[in-house]
Order: sequence, then structure tokens, then C-alpha cells
Amino acid sequence: MRPTGRLHLGHLVGALSKWVTLQDAYDCFYFVADWHALTSDFADTSQVTEYAYDNVADWIGVGLDPGKSTFFVQSLVPAHAELYVLLSMVVPVPWLERVPTYKEQQENLKDKDLSSIGFLGYPLLQTADVAMYDARFVPVGDDQVAHLELAREVVRRFNNFFGGDALVEPEPLLTSFSRLPGLDGGKKMSKSIGNTIHLSDTPDEVRKKVMSMYTDPKRVRADIPGTVEGNPVFTYHDAFNPNTAEVDDLKARYRAGRVGDVEVKRKLADALNAHLDPIRERRAGVLAKPDRLKQILFDGSSRARRVAEETMTRVRDAVKISYK
Repeated sequence: MRPTGRLHLGHLVGALSKWVTLQDAYDCFYFVADWHALTSDFADTSQVTEYAYDNVADWIGVGLDPGKSTFFVQSLVPAHAELYVLLSMVVPVPWLERVPTYKEQQENLKDKDLSSIGFLGYPLLQTADVAMYDARFVPVGDDQVAHLELAREVVRRFNNFFGGDALVEPEPLLTSFSRLPGLDGGKKMSKSIGNTIHLSDTPDEVRKKVMSMYTDPKRVRADIPGTVEGNPVFTYHDAFNPNTAEVDDLKARYRAGRVGDVEVKRKLADALNAHLDPIRERRAGVLAKPDRLKQILFDGSSRARRVAEETMTRVRDAVKISYK
């Protein structure tokens, strides 16, 4: 996860909630992708470290346990860069140019300089991140499937070139609710756009943001039947309100013009704050012990380096660049 800002509800439904369930079934590696943060934000790196610690506090807040999984920092495992370089020797440039998000982000982030080799090659660095740990499965949203398919192609090409199975071909684990619309009704909640509710927002901040959410623009009075489908407020209810009977009742009354947007939003704010309260409490506990937070990342990075060295020993042997 790139430390480019505070984490929000989109991260929770798109990644973190899935990670929590996986930690009891697999040996999981979760990392702060600080090098990836530079692909689009190299002009200002002043907050990368701060966001790294803040993001990991959120991980623990949502229920991830460093005792069950390995938390580490990408730049503290230099072998990622070595594997990236070796993979880059066998991957054609057009493979990277055809990744859908390459042109998409160039279009969406016109205020940033994305003409660098680092930006073009970031899907290849992602491949190195995954292949380094012999990842059999990778949890992804639908917007990351193309990146993982590229990783699979790269691993196959590398193994074919150098004869063997030095790297493991990963498979996707798709999340069931991978994309949350923004508060403004945009297709995706995004910190770069600012249409987010952060996991660390206070109850008052959450309520204020919910009350300003985009809803059915044709509904100028509460007695006018409204549209539920595609309405962000109800999408959030479906994602975060555990009282399904209440949600069904609100939907029925909304369609019939018997409930106003204010009531629907108030109930959503209540549900969101009930969901976020324990996350905020655990997060505060972690941030109250900054030395412990640092140690979690240092210990995890140490373990990651040991595993990475095992992989790189195989890779160097396969490439036949191994000085013993």
C-alpha cells in the first residue's frame, strides 16, 4: 500500500477487510510501498515516512495482527530493486505501455510529471514485490487484475528464458466489494481527488462529510420518489450498515417518496461511526506507542529480507550470475 496519504473507507472495503480474513488462513506479507509512492509523487517526499507509520496504525486498527502476518517496508528490503532490474532485462516495453492504468493515470493525474521510467515500470516493480515472496495468491480489486496478469506473464517469461521455476506464478484473489464511490458520486473514492472519509476521521467529521454526500439530483423534495440504484448513500449503507432490515426499509421508503435524504444520511453516519469507533480506538492505542510501531516494521522487514534472500539465491543461480 502506497504511503501517499491517510487511508479511507475505499481502502477498507477494497483491501484491508480482505487482508484481515486472509491472515488466519495464509502466511501473509503486507508492506508499505514507499518506492511506489515516488512513481507519481517524487517531487515531494516530505510526508512519506509519516504516512507510512500512520497507514500501519490503520492496518492494526482494522484488525490486522503483526503477530499473524509480516508487516514490512519496501525500501528496507533492497532485494526488491535487484529483482526489478533483472526482470526488466527480459520484459518488452510495450507490455508496460499496454497496462490500462498507465494511460488512465496519465489522463487523471495531468498535474503530475508521469514521464519517468519509474512510472512506466511500476507494474514491473509490483511483479518483483509479489514474486519475491513466492506468493501463490494476491488479493486484488478488479482494477488491479491487469497488473497481476502482467506479473503472471513476466514470471512465465523469466522462467522460460532461464529454464526452470525460480519464480512462482501468482493467482488473484478477487475482493467481493472492491470499489467504493466517492462522496461526490465519482466512480471511485480517491485521496488524490479528496472525496473520501478517512479511517481516522472524528465522529463529527464523518457526520459532516456524510451530510454533504451526493445523492439523487432529481429529488428536490422528500415526497418525490428517489433512485436507490447507483445512489452513493445506499451503496455505503450496503457496505457498512449491518442492520439489513433498516436498509431495506429505507430503500423502500426512498423509492416511494416517504423518507428524506437527511434521515437516510443520518442513519448512515450512525452506522459508519459505529463501524469506525473500534478502529479509531485501536489506532489511537498504537500511535500512543510510536517505538512499538517502529519495532513492528523493523522486525517484519528483517524477516522479509531473510525470505527475499532465499528467493534471490534461486534467481541468481537461474540467471547464472552468482559469485560463490
